Amino acid sequence: MKRFLYILITITFLSSCSEYQKALKNEDIATKFKLGEDLYNEGKFAKANKLFAQIVPNYRGKPQAEKLMYLYSNSFYKMKDYYTAGYQFERFASSYPKSEKLEEASFLGAKSYYMLSPAYTKDQKETKAAIEKLQDFINMFPESEYLSEANKLVHELDFKLEKKAFSIAKQYNTISDYPASVKSFDNFMFDFPGSTLREEALFLRFDSAYKLAVNSVEYKKTLTGIVPLKKTRLEQAKEYHDSFKKAYANSKHTEEVDKMALELNEQLQKYSTKS
Repeated sequence: MKRFLYILITITFLSSCSEYQKALKNEDIATKFKLGEDLYNEGKFAKANKLFAQIVPNYRGKPQAEKLMYLYSNSFYKMKDYYTAGYQFERFASSYPKSEKLEEASFLGAKSYYMLSPAYTKDQKETKAAIEKLQDFINMFPESEYLSEANKLVHELDFKLEKKAFSIAKQYNTISDYPASVKSFDNFMFDFPGSTLREEALFLRFDSAYKLAVNSVEYKKTLTGIVPLKKTRLEQAKEYHDSFKKAYANSKHTEEVDKMALELNEQLQKYSTKS
C-alpha cells in the first residue's frame, strides 16, 4: 500500500512539473495566467511569479491586467523580495487608483520598505524611507483597517532611529571624545524629546561634560583673545547636572551624579575665591 501511495505521489509530482514546464514554453497567455493563479493559490509563489513575468506586458490595457498586476506584485512580497515588491505595489497603486485592492496594495508596498529596514547598528537610509512610505499611507488612508499596524511599524522604526542616535552619542563617550558626545546627546534630546532612553542620555551627557570640564586646560587662545575655558566648561557641566537631577531625582545614577557634582562645586569654588 505504501509503495502504491509513493508511486501515485511521484506520478502526480512529475505530472505537475511537466504541466508547469509546458506552460512556460506555451505561447497561450491565458494558459499561463490560469496556471499561474492556481500555483499562487497553492502557495507556489516563485513558480507563479515566473509565469506572471512572461505575460505582464501582454495584458497591459486589458480588463484582467489589474488582477494580474496585484498577484504579480504580491508574489514578490510572498517570496520576500521586498525591494521589487515595494516597487511593483507602487506601480499598481499608480496604475489603478480606483482599485478595490488599492488600500491593501498601498499598505503592503509601504510594509515592504519596513521589511528592508536593517538593524539599528547599520546605516538607516532604508528606515527613514520606510517611515516616509508608512506615513504617506497613514495620511492617505486615515480610516484604514491597517492603520493600527501601520502606526505600530512607524513606532518601531522611530525607536530604531532613537537607538542609532543614542548609540553614536554613547560611543563618543566610550572613546573619550567628550565634545562630540555632549553635542550628540544635545541633538538626541532635541530630536527625541519623549524617548525612553532619555534618562540614560541625560546621564551620559552630564558624564561627558563632567569629564571634559575636570580634565580641561584653564585657558584657550582664540582670535579675540584668551578665554577661561575650564571655568566655562565647569559651569556648563553644572547646568547639565541640574537638568538631570530635576528630571530624575531618584535615578539609579544618583549616587554617582552627586559625587561628580561635589567635585564640580569644589573646583568652581576656587574661581569664587580668586575673584
